[in-house]
Amino acid sequence: MDAAAGDRLARRNALILAFAQALAGANNTVIVATTGIIGAVLAGDRAFATVPTSVMVFGMWLGTLPVGVLARRYGRRNAYIAGALCGAMAGLLCAAAVYVASFVLLCTGAFFAGIYAAAHQSYRFAAADTASEAFRPKAISWVLAGGVFAGLFGPQLVIITKDLLPPYLFVASYLAQVVVALIAAATMLLLRIPRPVLLAGGGDGGRPIGEIFRQPRLIVAVVCGVASYAMMNLMMTSAPVAMVDCNHSVTDATLGIQWHVIGMYAPSFITGSLIARFGADRIVGIGLATIALSAMVGWSGITVAHFWSALILLGVGWNFAFVGATAMVTQCHRPQERNRVQAVNDFLVFGTMAVGSFSSGQLLAKFGWVAVTEVVIPVVLIAAAMLVWLALFAPKPRLAAADRPAT
Repeated sequence: MDAAAGDRLARRNALILAFAQALAGANNTVIVATTGIIGAVLAGDRAFATVPTSVMVFGMWLGTLPVGVLARRYGRRNAYIAGALCGAMAGLLCAAAVYVASFVLLCTGAFFAGIYAAAHQSYRFAAADTASEAFRPKAISWVLAGGVFAGLFGPQLVIITKDLLPPYLFVASYLAQVVVALIAAATMLLLRIPRPVLLAGGGDGGRPIGEIFRQPRLIVAVVCGVASYAMMNLMMTSAPVAMVDCNHSVTDATLGIQWHVIGMYAPSFITGSLIARFGADRIVGIGLATIALSAMVGWSGITVAHFWSALILLGVGWNFAFVGATAMVTQCHRPQERNRVQAVNDFLVFGTMAVGSFSSGQLLAKFGWVAVTEVVIPVVLIAAAMLVWLALFAPKPRLAAADRPAT
């Protein structure tokens, strides 16, 4: 496939994936905005309030490698349809959990939501599969731009439906989530992505995974992806519970998540162009600095304005850092290696997220919101230091034509 044809297909796929990302992101928002509040009631101990959200992250972590295997063997479209069906199952289980007052069932539903998240988190890589090197950052950004709709739609879905089936708070929200996930599954039928060629023995002819992940650029890309996503998730997971603890309303907490999700995805309209102009490394650095600024704003006060400002900055910083890190990853693998490398990258990113997410509830319960924000800055500084090291001291090998990423 020549570059022009590949970019035409990449544009088509990116638009489809952007729409699916909007729907999937709305599902995520429903889980994040509601399960902390419901979890605190069902568990009977606010220290366990964020456990369902952490279980979702755990499901996202465990789902990354199976999603990669499914995509490699059966194509990305089939893998993504299976992921969306897991999202529908998540809504059904969470609705049932509220109805029967079961914390375990709520966590089970959150786990299925995590598997769905593992699938839709790789949409960004799928958009880049047929794209040229020049168009690849823009394709990734287009997909993430779909999250702007998720940021508007998801919280409003919660606000509109939360009391529709009294006295069961959020049951209607979870049932609406089922419908949204099924629409996303149907949308995936339009996707067209060529499968990577497998050899007779089942391999793809690529390099051993250990050799690939010894590349300094890939190591730094993974570390920056881990730092940006883990710290974003730490603050985002704790924020709704912290806001309610500070006597802010559920609506204020939900709108805070809405502004955060908009901050996460609205910059995607320009992030790809910024990366193409200034380079992924610099955009990642700006993103990490913005995440640190978010933590400082959150540390400085507990008014609604402080929470919302911190969450918006957190979202913008995550976008720059994570989109930039994703672009760096796509520069480090050959076409036939893409599914393995991308799945391992996400496994590492979301695995670290899962560990941090499980500790966020305990951190918030025992030490408060300020302690949550204080954890962020040293982690971000370590990632930034590695980025500086890469720019100043790491070798800069040039890939041969046969080694270049998928086009």
